[in-house]
Amino acid sequence: MSSDDIAISVRNLGKTYRLFGHPGDRIKQFLSLGMKKYHNEFTALHDVSFDIKKGETVGIIGRNGSGKSTLLQLICGILKPTTGTVKVNGRISALLELGAGFNPEFTGRENVYFQGAVMGLSKDEMDARFDEIAAFADIGEFIDQPVRMYSSGMFVRLAFSVAVHVDPEILVVDEALGVGDAEFQERSFSLMKKMQDDGMTILFVSHAIPAVRNFCRQVFWLDSGVMLNAGYAGVVCSAYLAQIDNSLASIGVLKGAVTASFQNTDPRYPSGRPRLISIVRVDIDNNYVSVGGSLALNFKLQFSEDFDTATEYGLGVIVRDESGKLVTLLNTVRDDLVLNGRVSNLSLHLSHIAFVPGRYWVSANICDRDVLFPYDECDRCLSFEVAAETNRRGIPRWEGELACEHAWFR
Repeated sequence: MSSDDIAISVRNLGKTYRLFGHPGDRIKQFLSLGMKKYHNEFTALHDVSFDIKKGETVGIIGRNGSGKSTLLQLICGILKPTTGTVKVNGRISALLELGAGFNPEFTGRENVYFQGAVMGLSKDEMDARFDEIAAFADIGEFIDQPVRMYSSGMFVRLAFSVAVHVDPEILVVDEALGVGDAEFQERSFSLMKKMQDDGMTILFVSHAIPAVRNFCRQVFWLDSGVMLNAGYAGVVCSAYLAQIDNSLASIGVLKGAVTASFQNTDPRYPSGRPRLISIVRVDIDNNYVSVGGSLALNFKLQFSEDFDTATEYGLGVIVRDESGKLVTLLNTVRDDLVLNGRVSNLSLHLSHIAFVPGRYWVSANICDRDVLFPYDECDRCLSFEVAAETNRRGIPRWEGELACEHAWFR
């Protein structure tokens, strides 16, 4: 593999911290000139090696304290390695632990420009991006308030918006999106999916294993500072979950290093995954429905012959208003309606619609219980308009049956 094709190359990387029992021990250690030891050592990362090709999306999983954040900080240049080397080929933008990189006394606006300067962008370049950054963060007048006043959700909104709007070639995200609300997470994941499709290199750390499995093509599994496993996302995540479910004993430190060199070989729709074929409108006259009325949507699903029945796939439906804001999100898996690998037809009935008058857009996807990163999606499949009439509240219900005559719900 040519070095020009590599975004991140890590070789025999290790990080050891000195732990002092008392602040004065640091001075004693300095004055002893190494003749006496006044500290204990903790190795957070041990002999890790891998290559990440440009355009790859790689997940990093592992228990708390396994070395994930240390690895990312070494890659981003925040920490210096004790042993080994890190080579990064491209502009890197990182969303690490909450608060990293922001001055709490600066306003949100000042921090935006400060982060731009750190990334090597001029004031004019940040001026051109500022409105888009502020609009995506959507924190209103707080943009001109000191960030020490921000809630965690407001903070991550602004930090993520800056990170993705400074033209990075490599994006690093470490758990921070977990503090955002559902709407912001959905917008953020959609944007990351677009960046992935555009060929950006992404490192994604999360304890939400379904999100890692769905979004990432390759996964690293760290345990006690060691690369325990590296490979295809489905295989590594399944092994990790099996360890948790079975309450296995501690694995211990492995000898040597695991070297991973990822190839761009995964097709857009890997075998074993379902595929959304079509969506059609029914029971709507001229695409209009009154407030308090009913709406039915039909879906046709098709599956590969080697469909993975061990995974609980479902059909997800997202409804947004005309401005793009999330209105509602539905998922068959959460209603215990699981796709079983046959050609299927589903109908979603929205009765007693309580949406305010206006136009709405429907998107559909194949998903899992978390509906974070869809396997296959049909964005803005159709639209419908709600006219002002009596407002009565209601709940959606699924109806559908399989081609083999087994009913899901009647």
